[in-house]
Amino acid sequence: MTALVFVDTNVLVYARDARELTKQPLAADWIARLWHEQTGRTSMQVLSEYYVTVTRKLEPGLKQGDAWDDAQAFLSWRPQPIDAALIRRAREIEQRHRLGWWDSLIVAAAQLQNCTVLLSEDLQDGGAYGGVTVRSPFTFMLNEPIAAYAVPPIVALSHPPRGRPKRAE
Repeated sequence: MTALVFVDTNVLVYARDARELTKQPLAADWIARLWHEQTGRTSMQVLSEYYVTVTRKLEPGLKQGDAWDDAQAFLSWRPQPIDAALIRRAREIEQRHRLGWWDSLIVAAAQLQNCTVLLSEDLQDGGAYGGVTVRSPFTFMLNEPIAAYAVPPIVALSHPPRGRPKRAE
């Protein structure tokens, strides 16, 4: 089984930013790998941020139709919706790891989608958040095995139950 990889907004944007001569090909290669392996995941938050960034902030910006086509294609990655489960998990992450709210939402979405790797330039490379390891797509080489980041399953201990033994009747 191949590990799932959550992709943050900045990676999607760099893949479309022709001004970034070093980062653009690396981001595009990661996106192509995840399409090929069918292991890419993202969130509705990321797709919304992507659309706004590439149409309004990127110079030259993408045409709205092209940005929409990209966003619509990424819907096949089953983006995490913004729902009660995501908000609750993000709040736990915000408190436990002292991350900002928007970053907590990204980490929470990666966790809820059972991703082992979060590709992002915005969080500390190598940071671990409850089974999700952040890797920068610009230092994490394509040939490195993603499966190495998989969290080993928790082994259930076989201790006897606590408390008084029940009396035989």
